[in-house]
Amino acid sequence: MTTAAVCPPEAMGVGRLLREWRDRRRISQLELALRADSSARHISFIETGRSRPSQEMVLRLAEHLDVPVRERNALLISAGFAPVFPETPMDDPSMDALRAGMERLLTGFEPFPALVVDGTYHVQAANRGIAMLLAGVDEDLLRPPLNAMRITLHPAGLAPRIRNLPEWRGHLLAQMERQLALLRSAPLRALYDEVSGYPLPGGGREPVAGGEHPRFALPLRIEHEGAVLSFISTMTTFNTPMDVTVSELAVETFLPADAETAARLRKLVP
Repeated sequence: MTTAAVCPPEAMGVGRLLREWRDRRRISQLELALRADSSARHISFIETGRSRPSQEMVLRLAEHLDVPVRERNALLISAGFAPVFPETPMDDPSMDALRAGMERLLTGFEPFPALVVDGTYHVQAANRGIAMLLAGVDEDLLRPPLNAMRITLHPAGLAPRIRNLPEWRGHLLAQMERQLALLRSAPLRALYDEVSGYPLPGGGREPVAGGEHPRFALPLRIEHEGAVLSFISTMTTFNTPMDVTVSELAVETFLPADAETAARLRKLVP
């Protein structure tokens, strides 16, 4: 994936941005107009710059185009309006209830690994299952802020112990590429450029097709204390977020892919 310059939203007209989002969603002007209780003519005028949409119209079109919250602010800025969605730091007192809820969720998932990451994969919370997997990771990678992508793919991180690293690495990089297609995020782009350039550790790589594994999803197969643990990863996000920070949080859980992994985890994380 080639590196592209990140164009600030102020430098792009709202019409051009809306057209880009409509093209991504493969929705015609008529279909969008019907969804937004408008007319194809009005949508066309907005996209070509002949008509300036109201704040309400920008938000309505963004809703029907399923635009991420951060990018809704970008649309508003490009239309000459102030952003309406705040970006609250995770350590803000107003986030206390959210943080407490996430901690309860992660603890309740033990002994299986689970963590919460933000929009650039910085770890916001993790349980004892994750801590168990990180044994042996280079100390430099464990200094705050921890980054899940960096820890997973770095040659001094988990990468040498991942038995199906080429497949798992490809899955993670593709995941980041999908995000970059939706977000003009310079930090995410920089992270992608960094981790995609990590060399693959040599030797001992086992293709995922070489062993028993679920056929419905790609497993993470990782060595730990002489055994191979197998996990199926799931990602969960928040419904109807009204804050940029919350909209980009994701809870990643690792379900045992076989009975042996489940039994071993119950012994390792009592």
